[in-house]
Amino acid sequence: MLDLVTYIVEQLVDDKQAVNVTSAMDNETEVITIRVAENDVGKVIGKQGKIAMSIRTLAKAVGIKNGKRYSIEIAD
Repeated sequence: MLDLVTYIVEQLVDDKQAVNVTSAMDNETEVITIRVAENDVGKVIGKQGKIAMSIRTLAKAVGIKNGKRYSIEIAD
C-alpha cells in the first residue's frame, strides 16, 4: 500500500525528492502519512479535496481486498 500511495503522490507533485510517505499502526488501522514540499500540498489535496478523497478511496478499496484498514493523512 505504501508503494501505491508513494507512486500516486510522486506523479502529482513537482518536487519528487520531497515526497515522504510513512506508515504507522494505530490499533487495527494502518495510518499512512504523506509529506510533500510546501508548494505541492495543494496538488495532493486538489480542488475541494477531490484528489485526497480519491487517494483515500483507493486505499479503502485495497484495504477491503486485503482485509486491512488504512487511513490516509496529509501533513502540513
